[in-house]
Amino acid sequence: MKHVVRPSRGFTLIELLVVIAIIAVLIALLLPAVQSAREAARRAQCVNQLKQLGLAVHNYHSTNNVVPASAQFLAPALSYGWSWNANWAVMLLPNLEQTPVYNAYNFSLDAIQSGQMSSDPGFAANSTVLYNKLSVLLCPSESMKASPNQPYAPSNYVGNHGGPGEIRMWSGMIVEPFTKSNASQIGNPPGTAWWGADSNLGQFGFESVTDGTSNTALFSEKLLGNSTGAPLPYAGAGDLAKRGIYIITAAGAFNSGNSALALQSMRNCQSVPSTTQANGSSWVSGFSWVAGYPWHWMVQCYNHHNTPNKLSCMPSNDTAAPGTWGGSIGQSTASSNHPGGVNICFGDGSVKFVKDSVSPQIWWALGSRNGGEVVSSDAY
Repeated sequence: MKHVVRPSRGFTLIELLVVIAIIAVLIALLLPAVQSAREAARRAQCVNQLKQLGLAVHNYHSTNNVVPASAQFLAPALSYGWSWNANWAVMLLPNLEQTPVYNAYNFSLDAIQSGQMSSDPGFAANSTVLYNKLSVLLCPSESMKASPNQPYAPSNYVGNHGGPGEIRMWSGMIVEPFTKSNASQIGNPPGTAWWGADSNLGQFGFESVTDGTSNTALFSEKLLGNSTGAPLPYAGAGDLAKRGIYIITAAGAFNSGNSALALQSMRNCQSVPSTTQANGSSWVSGFSWVAGYPWHWMVQCYNHHNTPNKLSCMPSNDTAAPGTWGGSIGQSTASSNHPGGVNICFGDGSVKFVKDSVSPQIWWALGSRNGGEVVSSDAY
């Protein structure tokens, strides 16, 4: 029998285009899944790092019977007045397996000498520590790799300074250390207190967290501030806007106990026109993991006023402490690149994900250690 050899047949152009189209569709379907898996891994690492911070606080408390304050003014008062000093992160270093870094910090000197910021970084007294970037303080989902103010090493993790200042100031877990007993150390006459006498000022232990450590935030995360020299973001710039600070008129005075005023101030921040450009001090958020300063709590703290991933706003009419560094009724908002919310480390060391959609009242209650609020575990 005679065999007929047929010539081989290749792909037609139409068949090739169909195959390419199918491959493109598959890539389009798989790529978001791959990106989602990567973000899930980054978020898991972020949760782990926050748990390390929570455990470090418990170990610190076991030794010192207090929670670390937002700033530790251990250096002697300086002739030129206020100075930057060690914040809560420095005090936790031995409990974060960073004892060599802790030993390198000179507590007899300030962290950054007054007036010597980015204009002359070489003048920093503790530059060896200041310039040392620690991965445990950086969220892996942070997309900005440069420090907001080079060469200072930054941090994404921030301590809870409390609920809205209009209701009750210094109500969080990481607050200012000044009381009547030590006010003279920072230049005030003996017997006075920073911003007036207040029982929430000063260091405290877990026994003072009357709302319960499982219902009170200890740490959260915050995107780094806008880099110095970079174009300032606008309020309508999406995720980039979360790196800025916007100036608003606050609705009420601090310590008023008026939740309606706090709500109005929050709405004033959320309704900033999209064409509003951020303030020039937008670099301050997280610019240094080392430096602590009394009213400049926005550097290494946040507060439970504006809900997660909204704007950060500072009031122009804050009579107690005007400016863009925190003040008494500022809104330094927790933010992240995690879709839909932020991670929160609570006082008991647990870490939970709080959605952007959390109600203001629940968010405020989670920020207060002694407000007497009752928060259900399924409320956020």
